[in-house]
Amino acid sequence: MAKLEVYDQNKKKVKEVEAPDEVFSYPVKEHLLYEAVVNYRANQRRGTAATKTRAEVRGGGRKPWRQKGTGRARVGSIRSPLWRKGGTVFGPKPRDYSYQMPKKAKRNALKSALALKLRENHLLLLENINFEEPKTKKGVEFVERLDVTSALVIDWPENKNMFLSLRNIPGITPKGPDQVTVYDVLNHDWLVLSHRAYESLMERLK
Repeated sequence: MAKLEVYDQNKKKVKEVEAPDEVFSYPVKEHLLYEAVVNYRANQRRGTAATKTRAEVRGGGRKPWRQKGTGRARVGSIRSPLWRKGGTVFGPKPRDYSYQMPKKAKRNALKSALALKLRENHLLLLENINFEEPKTKKGVEFVERLDVTSALVIDWPENKNMFLSLRNIPGITPKGPDQVTVYDVLNHDWLVLSHRAYESLMERLK
């Protein structure tokens, strides 16, 4: 079983912990990562795009001119799809784009994402993430000490000072271990976890 180094907030090594093989030795399956990202983005869609058919566009109740004898093309309504300001044919209507991935596939995709971060040496495990007060300035100093510009920082939601200190920093996203998605992991260069969040995440992936 591989070992992961644990650091303090100054990026100094404190200890080592075991890295479960069933997670970090899992093969990086690109098709699973792709499916997980597509699923996440589909579930985020609002699905509110809408257009009006010729029956819904205002006006057009009267026939513009008589059927025969004018020399012009026959037409029944000024709201025909062929006309300017007419209705739309087969346009979008409000719909739900969300769908569910199989639980096992979702779990394995997250394993792949974590294994990829470890392979790239972009996984950072911290013993604790403590902020005495909720200050963005303190958050910036924390990020600079770790030398990361794009990072997903994971700790329990009870650590409110951390969330408030990091939430306004561009490229940095704080989240709880139960909210982590494959999209989040892949959308950031670094993955930073507190030790307790790491243990929770490993329990989730068993």
